[in-house]
Amino acid sequence: MKIIVPMAGRGSRLRPHTLTVPKPLVPVAGTPIVEQLVNDIAGVVNQPIEEVAFILGDPAFFGDEIVAHLEKIAQNLGAKASIYRQLNPLGTGHAIMCAAPSLSGPAVVAYADTLIRADFHIDPAADAQIWVKKVDNPSAYGVVQLDTTNAITELVEKPAQFVSDLAVIGIYYFKAIEDLKIELQAVIDQQLTHGGEYQINDGIKGMMRNGKRFVPGEVTEWMDCGNKEITVATNTKMLHFLAAEGKDLIDPSATLENSTIIPPCYIGKNVVLKHSTVGPGVSIGEGSQLINVSAKDSMIQKQTIIENASLNKAMIGNHVRYNGEYTSISLGDYSVLN
Repeated sequence: MKIIVPMAGRGSRLRPHTLTVPKPLVPVAGTPIVEQLVNDIAGVVNQPIEEVAFILGDPAFFGDEIVAHLEKIAQNLGAKASIYRQLNPLGTGHAIMCAAPSLSGPAVVAYADTLIRADFHIDPAADAQIWVKKVDNPSAYGVVQLDTTNAITELVEKPAQFVSDLAVIGIYYFKAIEDLKIELQAVIDQQLTHGGEYQINDGIKGMMRNGKRFVPGEVTEWMDCGNKEITVATNTKMLHFLAAEGKDLIDPSATLENSTIIPPCYIGKNVVLKHSTVGPGVSIGEGSQLINVSAKDSMIQKQTIIENASLNKAMIGNHVRYNGEYTSISLGDYSVLN
């Protein structure tokens, strides 16, 4: 089994947190989004992972340090890491085709801005599978249309009339991903674009026209990391899931001085808490210090010092220095204080 991970986007909706770190590498509940996604998929497909192919953007942004991190993610699964580049933002179908040498055999394609909870079951009789989640407002999503045999017959983007309430979440399984490769190549050859982009849906529809059978797979939880508010909410959800699964979320090297942790919280290595109360729903990255702070449902990344603050639904990046008692401050682009 292979995992194909398109992740070339810059994550502009999550700025300023993605000005220096690509969105898939932003930690949620203590672990980068893409690492959690790949590990979760590997844990539920019940097949050995032989290769993880990452499709990255410009090397000036997705540099050597990021490549090394991604290679380690694959190696931890006993898999080969392949690195490809999508240098022009030409859509999801184009991104997948940038990994053309890896497009053979059974594979899962997963976009790296989503976290899930699911008990995957791959239908051995199907040619492909599209994972979906029931939603209350299907007109805001791409949805699947099913026939009486539970096969997917159509993909409909933001339907004005009700088609189904099963939204496509961006995770796909192909028994032979070379079938998708053939159809996407035809899409590119025909210059079939939408807003100047080549989309995976057109390759999937080509497979359907050629008789390939697609079926849905449903996830129990689908958590987005599209913007700050949604990412903070996802962090809180993930902490609850991980705690319920018995994961140890507090590093033993953390120092507490007259402080209280209200679970679930993630507390990284060498975190220092002084005269503070954190939780529930708080993640604090390695080496950060909180002094006289109250925080809940918030994300604080690495090597950050916060003093004299009350935080709720906050998202704070790496190497930040913030003291709530002072008004002489320096804030860069995209900063928000509410």
